[in-house]
Amino acid sequence: MVHSEFKGSGLKGLRDLNSVDDIGSLLRKLNISPIKALGQNFLRDDIASKAIVESLNCNGDDIVIEIGPGLGALTQHLIGKVKKLILIEFDKNIANILNDIFDGHHDVEVINEDAVKFDLTSFYVFGGVKVIGNLPYSSGSEILRNFLTFPTPVTKAVFMLQKEVAERYAAIPRTKSYGINTVLIGSRWNVEKLNEVSSEPFFPPPKIKSLVIRLELKKEGYYKPFNDRVLKRVLTCGFKERRKQMKKRMPLRGLEWEGLCSEIGISTKSRAEELSVKQWIEVARLLDENPLKDIPQRDTEMFDVVDNNDNITHQADRVTIHKEDLWHRAVHVFVFNRFGKLFLQKRSLYKDSSPGLWDSSCSGHLDSGENYELASMRELKEELGVKSKIKFITKLLPSVNTGWEFIGLYSCSHNGPFNFPYSEIETGGFFDIEIISNWISHRPEDFAPGFIECFKVYIEKNDY
Repeated sequence: MVHSEFKGSGLKGLRDLNSVDDIGSLLRKLNISPIKALGQNFLRDDIASKAIVESLNCNGDDIVIEIGPGLGALTQHLIGKVKKLILIEFDKNIANILNDIFDGHHDVEVINEDAVKFDLTSFYVFGGVKVIGNLPYSSGSEILRNFLTFPTPVTKAVFMLQKEVAERYAAIPRTKSYGINTVLIGSRWNVEKLNEVSSEPFFPPPKIKSLVIRLELKKEGYYKPFNDRVLKRVLTCGFKERRKQMKKRMPLRGLEWEGLCSEIGISTKSRAEELSVKQWIEVARLLDENPLKDIPQRDTEMFDVVDNNDNITHQADRVTIHKEDLWHRAVHVFVFNRFGKLFLQKRSLYKDSSPGLWDSSCSGHLDSGENYELASMRELKEELGVKSKIKFITKLLPSVNTGWEFIGLYSCSHNGPFNFPYSEIETGGFFDIEIISNWISHRPEDFAPGFIECFKVYIEKNDY
């Protein structure tokens, strides 16, 4: 349905909507009924809206995603102040109205989708986005989890949530609200409580209060590296009976509880709710069973040095090969899931080459005397913790971008999950090939040079 009075009106159209005193009459005119199942409570306080937007600290270079814009209470304070504004609205009627309002406005995009299932991977091309939203009470936690679970292109977010839910994310140890979600979010994000909002500024007014929180992604290296899957596992064990001592609930697997407590600096009688986020991360690190968790690479590893025909001439250690740019051998494996998406790993900051950059699903050098196929299967096991049938794609010649490596490129199928050593891999995720191509085109600095070379060859061979 086209609302002719709003078509192409932009900011003026939003302000006209928000200047109407009787929101009930306005909603009837627009053929909109607040849907309880969607948690629709329309914010109608201009002062509160402006304060929420200002807390996101936007500038003209920012890409901003607003979740659940409704009638534009927050949106009106973002228009013209950011480079690009993406509005994600689940209600089709409201999305149609917003499309009419912003018809012809290229700095605003309206997407009629469920934010709980919204795919963020295409936003990596921007090098980081900010998110804001008055989140529905019915799905606020699920939306927050979708947008903030690591890895994510989101760098900062401001959300208004049900007060009880928001307090869980901002809680401190030894409080009732402190729990698994506190630690999981706190492991990657700095969380700050801003202001409480009563039910009065909303239509229809909810029976509970709201709380605005600001979340900012912690800088790389803030904590020692850890495996998210292990952290979730130990938290589930610890908080199963949160007020009882943890000793009998931790999956120690041969470790002594007293020694673990001594290393972390906690009491042997500690309860789950008493440990800080940092201490929980240390627990996860100690209980991670991956044998390579503390070994990003070994400088004394011996590799075969080869000539321009890939014939072995002699052996040298890792440091010497890289220092003298000697030709040697490596493998890269592309792991695809059942949807044809490619898994990329984000290299640990502890790696001696391309630290913190996105790379092939797994990769590594051939050990002295090892062939390419066996090396590929070994790297799959060591880096991702999986066994899979592999397929040879091609062989790349040495160049400065490959680090003077002959590279055997392979592929395989696996849907995850993966168990990777945190010393080598910070995180990872599956991406559409088209998204990766676009991302590389706009931000090649985000990727390891060797992966870019492998990806180019893969694209050429598969006629993308």
